[in-house]
Amino acid sequence: MIGLVLLLAHSPEARTPLLDGVAQAAAGVVAGFGIGVVASLMGVAGGELLIPTLVLLFAADIKLAGSLSLMVSLPTMIVGFTRYSRDQSFQVLGRNLPFVLTMAAGSIVGSWIGSRLLGVVPVAVLIPGLSLILFVSAVKVWRHE
Repeated sequence: MIGLVLLLAHSPEARTPLLDGVAQAAAGVVAGFGIGVVASLMGVAGGELLIPTLVLLFAADIKLAGSLSLMVSLPTMIVGFTRYSRDQSFQVLGRNLPFVLTMAAGSIVGSWIGSRLLGVVPVAVLIPGLSLILFVSAVKVWRHE
């Protein structure tokens, strides 16, 4: 649904937030709480929810929203890392260290390339791209057994 809203109802030129003042702050706290819960349950930073929230609720440019999501996700990841490091969850990482290191290296290289493409790729490509990622993710999660 979020992908459809981004595709059909959001204008990249829109610079007026959906809410303002206290209502916007309250909505931000509620959205942040929900995104934090989902992110911690699923072990992700929540970018699939965070970027659309920043774009739709706060009228942030999609490029800025991507950067802001990294900053906002950092505390979420630290809390999740701290929580999961206290139990046996990280033993799996040790048993799969070559895979973890390969994925980490790929992520670093991908992040570097993505940061270079940020100034080149137009917003008109990013919104449909994010919508597609959201749709594919939803289908894969729905079909997961």
